[in-house]
Amino acid sequence: MTDLARATAPAAGGGTSKGIRFGKRPARQPADGEILRLGQVLGRTSGGIPVLLVLAFALTMSTESFLTGTNLDNLGRQVSIFAIIAVGQLIVILTAGIDLSVGSVVGLSGIVAAKVVYDTGGGLPIAGAVLLALLVGAAAGLINGLLVAFLKMPPFIVTLGMMGAARGATLLLSDGRTVQPLPDGFAEIGGGSLLGISHLTWLMVLITVFFALLLRRTIWGEYVYAVGSSAESARLTGVPVRRVLVSAYVLSGTLAAAAGVLLASRLGNGVPTSGNGYELQAIAACVIGGASLFGAKGSALGALVGALVVGMLNNGGTLLGIDPFWLQIVIGVLILAAVATEHVHNLRRGGKAKPVADAPPPGGPGEPVPAGGTAQPDRGTAGDETAGEPTPTKRAVP
Repeated sequence: MTDLARATAPAAGGGTSKGIRFGKRPARQPADGEILRLGQVLGRTSGGIPVLLVLAFALTMSTESFLTGTNLDNLGRQVSIFAIIAVGQLIVILTAGIDLSVGSVVGLSGIVAAKVVYDTGGGLPIAGAVLLALLVGAAAGLINGLLVAFLKMPPFIVTLGMMGAARGATLLLSDGRTVQPLPDGFAEIGGGSLLGISHLTWLMVLITVFFALLLRRTIWGEYVYAVGSSAESARLTGVPVRRVLVSAYVLSGTLAAAAGVLLASRLGNGVPTSGNGYELQAIAACVIGGASLFGAKGSALGALVGALVVGMLNNGGTLLGIDPFWLQIVIGVLILAAVATEHVHNLRRGGKAKPVADAPPPGGPGEPVPAGGTAQPDRGTAGDETAGEPTPTKRAVP
């Protein structure tokens, strides 16, 4: 049984834990004399921060156009789309799944919103068109979630099939042609600004903060990490695994649909090929930001940092005249490197792991978990080799 499963297992002494109640997740307090690492302070987002800083410095030195107001505004709008998709992808990755359909859902939802607005000549309120597009994305996620949770089909196969179906539906609805022109009111959603900051950037920040709190401060967030750690152990401790999985895919589809609507609004038209390749960029953003493709590790803020890195790669490549195909190679290599590093790390930890029978009780030696509460699982930190293991007490530092 994993550390996370033990944290939600029945307490010693015959009593049973009643699970994690909905509400604020208590912050982990350092033990007396414990030395906090920088990674523990910054969280797993720190994994992508050095990459972000180095990349920003390199682009600043390479081209004078990078730090111009026009380019930074354009970069912010691009990153906003990636970040919203990446947050949805992250939720699925935390459950040890993957959603390859997000790019196609981006294109489908954008076409649905654009075509409804265009065909009705503005007769249907823009809010209605946006809502319909979001429902389409949620429906795609619901189908993915039901197949994964109830039929136990591999997420890779399910979402790969949905990717093809959604892309085909996009081409069918649009006849393979761009849907234009669109009303100014629709274009204002993704093209407008507030207090000098684009609407897209505001939405990106709000969505990231909301899901960061949802994942770290609610029972649902605890369940997501528990399912990603060990679905079977989570089920045995009372976690509604199927509902958690379905909700994760529904949220991923909905956020991809929201990104599709925002992209169509920003472009001022519905492009049937929009969203192509976004699934790989979303996965890359997650792993660069510290998420593990094996599940249960990662954060919404980390996904945002990763999206910034991916956005800078694309933006910098354009400024420097680098062939975009090279950028695809770089993104693919980053994903492979992240998976390989995580796999080697897990193998090393597995070789050093103690038998479960020798593991201390959830609250530590002689510290049973009180009834009505549970020990909190460690989210893990970038560069922390003991993530998910009991933290030893260290000598206090003045």
